[in-house]
This record gives sequence, structure tokens and C-alpha cells, in this order.
Amino acid sequence: MLTPRDNDRLTRVGPGTPGGALFRRYWLPALLSEELPEADGAPVRTRILGEDLVAFRDSDGSVGIVDAFCPHRRAPMFFGRNEERGLRCVYHGWKFSRNGTCVDMPSEPPDSLFKSKVTIGAYPTHEAGGLVWVYMGAPETMPAPPDYEFMRAPATHRFMGKHVQDCNYLQALEGALDSSHATILHNMAPGKLEWLADYDRTVPRMNVYTTDYGYMYSGIRHVNGKQWVRAYQYVMPATQFRGRVDGLLGGSFRYIDDTQVPTINGHVWTPIDDHTTASYNFMYSYSPEQPLSMAGVMDQEVKDGRGPENQLPDYRLRRNLSNDYLIDRAKEKAGQFCGIEGVNTQDVALQEGMGPIVDRSKEHLGTTDRSIIVMRQLMLEAVDAVEQGRAPRGSDPAAYRNVRALDHMIPEGLDWQEALRDEILAKF
Repeated sequence: MLTPRDNDRLTRVGPGTPGGALFRRYWLPALLSEELPEADGAPVRTRILGEDLVAFRDSDGSVGIVDAFCPHRRAPMFFGRNEERGLRCVYHGWKFSRNGTCVDMPSEPPDSLFKSKVTIGAYPTHEAGGLVWVYMGAPETMPAPPDYEFMRAPATHRFMGKHVQDCNYLQALEGALDSSHATILHNMAPGKLEWLADYDRTVPRMNVYTTDYGYMYSGIRHVNGKQWVRAYQYVMPATQFRGRVDGLLGGSFRYIDDTQVPTINGHVWTPIDDHTTASYNFMYSYSPEQPLSMAGVMDQEVKDGRGPENQLPDYRLRRNLSNDYLIDRAKEKAGQFCGIEGVNTQDVALQEGMGPIVDRSKEHLGTTDRSIIVMRQLMLEAVDAVEQGRAPRGSDPAAYRNVRALDHMIPEGLDWQEALRDEILAKF
């Protein structure tokens, strides 16, 4: 459990809050690159850490992210003209470059120096891995751009998606870090509910290894005389890597010598505001010789409940709180443990169903919640570090550039870290 004070320190992310100050020390995903498909194309509204912003791709193809409102009379820049290396407000014609400089002011006399004194709020951007990243902190504390393995994978080996949740980012993050729910909530196989009574299969033995970027944690189950090893990576403040979930969830396990495409997936979460979160979902093949099958990826996205037909234009799910995620009680009774279709939809249903911000002072955490407990401790330490003027853990990309997750079956008796030593290090 958390005290109400600590809960607020982590969940409140607007300007001037401790949590907001922490997130402003990292590069954050602002939107998908595909949301800005062309130079001089239409601007896109975005909201990050409680700030309303507008993104645009200028004539050079570079992305700018600026204040949503013109500094003249606060007219909305979303309606602006994106032209000739700048975004022009259509109210009085003031035009701004992507770095916030006013480059034209037709409403003032030609010899006026006023435009040299006016800027629009603008943040640095970096485009890589199918994402536009933004840094919203002080210039003097800006770290090097992010450098995850999925960003270095070729476009043929990488997929990036997005969905929006109506709850605080911490609920989404904790849901992903919680390994023990996977074989319970996501049990989609009728007739196999007896597994829920098998402790070794359903409840992992958790180990957490703190690092300079966050932590690595493993969940180990024992199935059919083998060890099912799932090693995850948590990179602060809100990124998670995990191996593809197979085996008990309906697929076939991958062994050390398997020949399937070796894939990693995970999420990067960006707080939109206290009550809304953007989840950027990635998958990539880490074998140079084996690109992803995009048809297979999209099939999996649909099964998970976040394919194109599963989403509304604003990236929210069609199955949502307003329609109870279309839960099917008949399927639930027939053997599917949860009557909600799609692994991702099930997660969102539980996370949004908790309310906009959970009161964590009312929780009762158990032994399999260690990954969540340690994450909260690290985040609170990072909030304190920022308040004291120090760099928070994980802000230097050199700390996490070589991390990788895994999901494998190995023989009983083997030390998994020794047996899978090469698998856990990024190679791209």
C-alpha cells in the first residue's frame, strides 16, 4: 500500500507536481510517426503531462511540438496553416518555426521588432522507432535521445501501435508489471480451468534485480517437468519489455533451440494527464535474418483486442467502460475465465474499472506483488532525486540500451541466468 501523500506524488503529473517534474526528466513518446504522414500536412492535437500541444511536420520533414494556443490572443494553433517551414496562426497570421521562433508577423508594421520578442512554447523532439519523442524538461538537464533496442531494429522487424486508456498511467504500468495475473485473467482455454488450482503453473516465483535503469525481474513457473522462465525489463519511468506470451495462453512454448521468429514486445506509457494515458505498444524481431510477419502481427493485434477495427478514431477501444467491454457472461460460464474478448481489452477493463486514480492506501499486497512494490519504491526515490536536483535513475539511455526480455522453457535444474545469458542482451 501507499500513503495518500505518496500516491499523489506518483500519480499527479501536471505542471508543478512532483510526478510531473519526474517525467519531464525523460524523453516521452508524443505520438506515432504515422500520425504526421507528410511534410506540411495537417497539425495534430496532443496532450502530455496535462499540457495541450500541437504537433506538425514542417517542410523539411522534421516534427515540431508547440503550445496549442498562439501567444498573441490564444487562438488555437490546430487550425493553423502548416507551410514553408512553420505553423501560421490563421487568426492574425503570426507564424512560428518548430523551435518556437516567430518568423512572420503580418499584423505588425514591416519595420516592427515585435516578432523578435515573441515566441511560442516549443519542446525538443526526436523521431525514431516509429515514434515522435518529446523532451519537456529544462534544457540544461536534457539527456541524450532514447536508445531502446526496438528503435534500432529495421522497420521490417518492428511494429508500433497505440491505444488510449481512461485511467492514470500507474494503473496501466502496474498491470503490465504484474506477472501473476497472466495465467488467471487471460486464461482463454475452455476446459483448462483446473490449472488455476495448480500453484506451480499459475503462480510464479518472483525475483527482482535492481539496476541503474530500473530493474529486471523474473517469474518462474514449473510446467510438465520444465521451468517456464519469463524475464521482464522495467525501464524507468514507464517502459516494459517482455517476451512473447506462449504456452499456457494458447500457443506453443519456445525452447532454447527453437526456430520460431524470436520476438519481444512491450509498452511505453505517456501520461496524457492525471486521468488519461497513451500506451505505445511495440513488437520486434531481434533476429537480423527473420523480419516480422506484419500479417501475423496484425492478426495478433486483433486477437488482443487492439486491431484497427477494435479502436475508435481517438485510439480508445470500441469495447470500453461505457458498454462494459461487451462482457459475455455465457462464455464466462462455459469455461473462459473472463468473459471479455482480447487480452489487451481484459487488462484495460480491469485497469479502467479501478477508477481514474486508485486509492492505494486500501490495498493488501502479497508475495507476487514484489515487482510492483519495488517499482513504486524506485519511482518515489526518483521523485526525491529530482527535487534534490539530481538525475533520476534511467534517464541516461546508456543504462538501458542493451536490455532485452525473454520467455522460454528450460529443463529443471538449470540456472536460467546462465542458460539464457546470450538471450537477455540486446544485439541490434
